[in-house]
Amino acid sequence: MTQSNAPRRQPPLNVDPAIDELITGGTTFLGMTNKDLVAGAGQFDLDARREELRQRMRQLDGTRASRVALLAGLTRDELEDVGGVAEWKA
Repeated sequence: MTQSNAPRRQPPLNVDPAIDELITGGTTFLGMTNKDLVAGAGQFDLDARREELRQRMRQLDGTRASRVALLAGLTRDELEDVGGVAEWKA
């Protein structure tokens, strides 16, 4: 398999029109691009929520149930209460 050296196309980031207006207004007055403001805001938010991110990552134990529970926003007990999930057979 060969890899292309062509640059990856960046998909557009879809935000609520009111948020888009705030971003555009802010970047106009700050003299920066929308891309730079959104990147900085994303980094700031992830840094502020680093411990929450770590706790959620610790929930993953390699099982299918842990992945389903995390994606569904459930605890493992809540997942079991609604029927659980079968593990893959090797």
